[in-house]
Amino acid sequence: MVLLQTGKENHMNFKGKKGLVFGVANHRSIAYHIAKVLSDNGAEIGYSFQNERVMESVSKSLKDINPKFLLECDVLKEESIKKFFEKASKEFKEIDFIVHSIAYAERDDLGGDFSNVSKEGFSTALETSAFSLIPIVKNGSSLMKNGGSVITLSFEASQKVYPGYNIMGTAKAALENCVKQLANEYGKYNIRVNAISAGPLPTLAARSINGFNDMRKAHAERSPLKRNITHEEVANVSSFMLSELSSGITGATIPVDSGYGIMGI
Repeated sequence: MVLLQTGKENHMNFKGKKGLVFGVANHRSIAYHIAKVLSDNGAEIGYSFQNERVMESVSKSLKDINPKFLLECDVLKEESIKKFFEKASKEFKEIDFIVHSIAYAERDDLGGDFSNVSKEGFSTALETSAFSLIPIVKNGSSLMKNGGSVITLSFEASQKVYPGYNIMGTAKAALENCVKQLANEYGKYNIRVNAISAGPLPTLAARSINGFNDMRKAHAERSPLKRNITHEEVANVSSFMLSELSSGITGATIPVDSGYGIMGI
């Protein structure tokens, strides 16, 4: 895939760039499409998978992306994160970018009354979906010796109520605040941290959201562009945010939603 061309010159060139991608589950994952654009444009990438249960599906999805390495990383376990970054250091020495596309909530906490969320369910959603960005940036920063760029994936439910998204909206709000805090902390090292707020896309995780199809229909009907976004559009913007073309942007949440977020209906 070729991006942002002027004549034959490809301005989104990742040749010689190295990075890490967290969150590929299968070929429908947003992280997969981001990784494919990066790989197609020359990047070398190391990938994580959450546990052995998903290792086979992740490995199968990555066959056409030439992974430099694939290693388990349970983002809720400090030792697992440490081992992953030790592997990254051994393989790459230095890295230029990180993609954090990790989110999880218990199915019972998606849909129904928000006030029914358990303390355990609340903690699980926020630790996995928001807190996990912090140790990833902290560990990754030591490998970004010449600066770098980090992106994470958010959703408009961080700002507005989406029935059926429930606790994940709270988690995305926390995630976006983490982006701002980390952008401020690591800016002096020329490390940028941003979020991409993508419209609803059909992914494995989206199947757990009650009313997801209605959400997609509403976005297509009410957005200025009168359609849903694509995985490729999110991947292209993500690649821009990971490239030097976005060198002046940090701490931002960039919407890729066909303009749905600007509407008052």
